[in-house]
Parts: sequence; C-alpha cells; structure tokens
Amino acid sequence: MDPVSVGLLASLAGGAGGEVGRQVWAGLTTLVRRPFHRGDDNEGGPGPGEDELARLQQAPGDGTRAHALSTALAVRAALDPDFATALAAWHQQAKLVRTGDGTVNNAISGGSYYAPVLQGRDFPDTTFNSPAPPRPDQAGAGE
Repeated sequence: MDPVSVGLLASLAGGAGGEVGRQVWAGLTTLVRRPFHRGDDNEGGPGPGEDELARLQQAPGDGTRAHALSTALAVRAALDPDFATALAAWHQQAKLVRTGDGTVNNAISGGSYYAPVLQGRDFPDTTFNSPAPPRPDQAGAGE
C-alpha cells in the first residue's frame, strides 16, 4: 500500500473538505483506535498511530506531526493485515475529498489559440474525439 500523503493528513486534520472531510477524518480516527492485532496475536491493545493521531489533531498544520502519523500508519499496516486492508479502503475514500492540496493556477495570455483548452486541476481519462476547428486564416484554404 502507498503511504498516506502527509498533505492529505494535515489537510483533513485541519478540517479541509467540509463535512465530508470531517467524516473521513472521523473514519481514520475510528480505524486507528481499533484494537491492534499483530499477525496471529488475538490480544488487542493500543497500536501504532494513536499517539501520532492525537498529536496531529492538536496541531493540524504541523508537517512533522503529519509525517509521523503517515509513518505510524505504514508501520501498523505492515504489522496488521486487517488494518492494512481497512486503511487502503479508507485511503481511497480520502483521496476523493477536496482538500485544496495541489492548488493550480491557470492562465492563458497573449496570442490566439485555436484548440480546446481545459483549465482546472484533475481531468482523469479526458480525451478529445473531434478535430479542432480550422483557424480563421486557414478557413477555405483546402476548398
């Protein structure tokens, strides 16, 4: 499993994403507070991530604390296969929350452009299936 982004953790801890972000953060809190099982060990106890989670909640803007939580989650996932599965599912949901992470500024200036233009941030699986319209100075040139 890929490590959970430090930026994502810090953003969610800070309340980014509105109500959806709060729900996703609550889901991580619940997940981290589940009893820790190491392999065949059925005795649960506090696991890696609980202290780091609490520290990040106290100072959401602290990148060092977010990094510590990301590391603790990776360690716990390596030691607890059930946690790894649940964390992967949580991570997929968390990636959908708009946190403002990776802000993009778009600008088009100077000259004339005769092709489709997309401005934004994420455009997965985008294709253009039609040719660009002819430029005005080339209109009728092939007739």
